[in-house]
Amino acid sequence: MRIPAHLCRGVRQGNNYGADQLQAAFTAALEVGITFFDTAEIYGFGLSEEFLGQFLKKTNQQVQIATKYGPFPWRFMGQSVADALTDSLKRLQLGQVPLYQVHWPFTFFMSQETLMNALADEVKRGRIEAVGVSNYSAQQMREAHQILAARGVPIAVNQVRYSLLTRQIETNGILKTARELGVTILAYSPLAQGLLTGKYTADSANNLKDARRIDSRFSQEGLRKIEPVISLLRQLGEKHGRTPAQVALNWLIAQGNVIPIAGAKTAEQVRQNAGALGWRLDDDEIRLLEEVSRSYK
Repeated sequence: MRIPAHLCRGVRQGNNYGADQLQAAFTAALEVGITFFDTAEIYGFGLSEEFLGQFLKKTNQQVQIATKYGPFPWRFMGQSVADALTDSLKRLQLGQVPLYQVHWPFTFFMSQETLMNALADEVKRGRIEAVGVSNYSAQQMREAHQILAARGVPIAVNQVRYSLLTRQIETNGILKTARELGVTILAYSPLAQGLLTGKYTADSANNLKDARRIDSRFSQEGLRKIEPVISLLRQLGEKHGRTPAQVALNWLIAQGNVIPIAGAKTAEQVRQNAGALGWRLDDDEIRLLEEVSRSYK
């Protein structure tokens, strides 16, 4: 599988959004050249895959779909991988999925060896083009890589949390190991749940109405802490005619072998995300962002 070289070729399909709204977002994505869509069987308990399946039938453009297998405790046999894949393909209305990822590294009931061999079997059968993992540590990635390599199957991606405010993969070995093994990093939550958009300020901390109210990062203290990062994003954005979010996403792209997957539920959000493409921060600007966010490693 050829993983796209830039961001926003990925749009995460979530739940709790209307079909019309998501259809408009999907159409807008194709219009701006976004052709890679990331989903999972657990998103909306299959509804996200169903929506994508419906949208795919309405376009002739070549689209790459990535979905995920959930290693739940009751799935303890290799056959469960085949069964889950069958259900996902049915919802997506596809005969093959370009990228099939393990959603999290739960191996208490099913060993890594059983899981990876089951995935390799599906590659050989032609129902999966490429295998990926998600939330895997450096060691878990190595183990999966070794098992799959014995079957002649590479790991295409590791989907992990990564942003200017969550840079732990740079110090815990994940990014280094991914580069060593030729694994692409798919960065989820690349805008840190909206913190890097700049729309949240210490003055507005008391007006939050969702789960962010109990997230310490969105408290007055937490928002004051990130003000230097947001200020620099604004400065660079003004220089390039971009938004803080677009600058933050462009920084991730500049890390190399990293594809940010910015969630989008409306057409306008898709267009905003696409503004991170087609230009590049220079080396000095990348260094400034590295310095101002260094404490988040």
